[in-house]
Amino acid sequence: MSSSSPSGRDVLKESIRGQRRDVAIGSLLGSGHQIGEALVPVLIGVAIDQAVTDSDTGALLVCLGVLAVGYVALALSFRFGAMAGERAAARAEHTLRISLVRRILDPGGGAEEGRLPGALANIATEDAKRVGAVNMALMAGISALTGILTCAVVLLRMSLTLGLVVLLGTPVLLWLGHLLSKPLESRSEAEQERAAHASAVAADLVTGLRILKGIGGESAAIARYRTTSRDSLGATLKAARAQAFQSGVVLALTGCLIAAVALVGGRLAAQGSISLGELVSAVGLALFLLGPLETLSWVNAELAQGRASATRIAEVVATPPAVTSGDRGLPQPVRGAVRLVGVRHGGLRGVDLDIAPGELLGVVATDPADATDLLRCLARRTDPDTGTVELDGIPLRDLDPAELRTAMLVAAHDADLFAGTVRENVTAAAPEGTDPEQAMAAAGVAQVAQTLPDGEHTSVGERGHSLSGGQRQRVALARALAAERPVLVVHDPTTAVDAVTEARIATGLREIRKGRTTVLVTTSPALLSVTDRVVLLDEGRITDTAPHADLIQRHEAYRTAVLA
Repeated sequence: MSSSSPSGRDVLKESIRGQRRDVAIGSLLGSGHQIGEALVPVLIGVAIDQAVTDSDTGALLVCLGVLAVGYVALALSFRFGAMAGERAAARAEHTLRISLVRRILDPGGGAEEGRLPGALANIATEDAKRVGAVNMALMAGISALTGILTCAVVLLRMSLTLGLVVLLGTPVLLWLGHLLSKPLESRSEAEQERAAHASAVAADLVTGLRILKGIGGESAAIARYRTTSRDSLGATLKAARAQAFQSGVVLALTGCLIAAVALVGGRLAAQGSISLGELVSAVGLALFLLGPLETLSWVNAELAQGRASATRIAEVVATPPAVTSGDRGLPQPVRGAVRLVGVRHGGLRGVDLDIAPGELLGVVATDPADATDLLRCLARRTDPDTGTVELDGIPLRDLDPAELRTAMLVAAHDADLFAGTVRENVTAAAPEGTDPEQAMAAAGVAQVAQTLPDGEHTSVGERGHSLSGGQRQRVALARALAAERPVLVVHDPTTAVDAVTEARIATGLREIRKGRTTVLVTTSPALLSVTDRVVLLDEGRITDTAPHADLIQRHEAYRTAVLA
């Protein structure tokens, strides 16, 4: 992380800065509410001294009227102050969530590396919520301090001794509360880490549920989740114990302060230094102090949890992109000439390859890992360690990743579908106004739609799980074809379909992509047979290039890869 990268402290500051107006309004109304609450015991004391002691009915009625108006003002100020605080928390949470999603979806990538989707979802929900709540805590803290200060001023006017007890005791309580929040902060961070991991594991298991059932791996999966869930429970209990200990100690110390105020006030009343009404006011103010001091204890806990969550958010936001954005634009129009020069990355060992505009090229990798490395470089999910990948003579590293993907689409083998209908999935990346019928026919989705209750308007469920594996593959391929990119790279698009359907797709794919550059990274003989030529990638190097039928005759490694 560079020195300019945001830290947890920066995330907290930005969250508060963005909601200054609502926090200010909430703090003002909350402070007014606390001042009104503090003045209630004073009014009661005045009523006792001026109305009850002297049996003055008129003065009593005036005091009761003032109290009634005061309670109405208290109710309104509390309602609108709380509304402003909740609005500030919700807006900050929303802003943080948008920032996180924007970073996760950034074309440069990088944020998802080393993190499961479930963990990222937990950060974007629970951690964002905790950081947003800091705005509410800040507003409540300012209001509570205002209430304590009002109480201290009133007590000072009654008695210097009473005022000093409050003014000197409150900072000590705040300092102790801050010290006690340190263990809570570290345990809260551990709690969120474990909860995020448990969420990620659960999402991972649900995604692969069909596969687990097919291989009889349910027991191992349950055992894995049980262990993860227990770790999460343990971290949660530790955080809860830390919070309970902090709250309990602060509450006990608060009780001691209130008892001290009541004791000193009682002695002063016995000595005649203060009146009976002032004694009642002093005891009432001592009891009132319980609310603001408990609020400050809660604020300390919220700030501790907010700091821990802000640190986790900052780690995601500050993750450097996997690839940087270049400053060159795409050539217009994009011809679709792709060239690899001395590309070394992962298992690739100096790959040199020229793909002509409009060519339908097959790529067979004897090692699936080499195919994955090649796809990562073509999609610019990473840049080669050495060498370059070019589009129409321009190195991909000189292009903006988002702009590059408007010209070159790399469709992964395990591409997920979105929650929505079949048609909505197919048209997700299609240019506006495009008719997807041709793409759906070429990928065999028309046949899929005929078997569904609502045809192409049938909902596919989350990640397309209501469809079979072959149906999902055909919808994903149709989506890639409907995007109509000048360059399309497809990885094993027909592994889950039958031979007859695969042959139809091969013919349809060649027809729909005629005149546009297409690369099929696959070991399917049906797909390879319709290509213009095939490249054999063996042990990280291109060892031969020729039509599919010729490579079948020439290379044992090729025959093993495509016919085994």
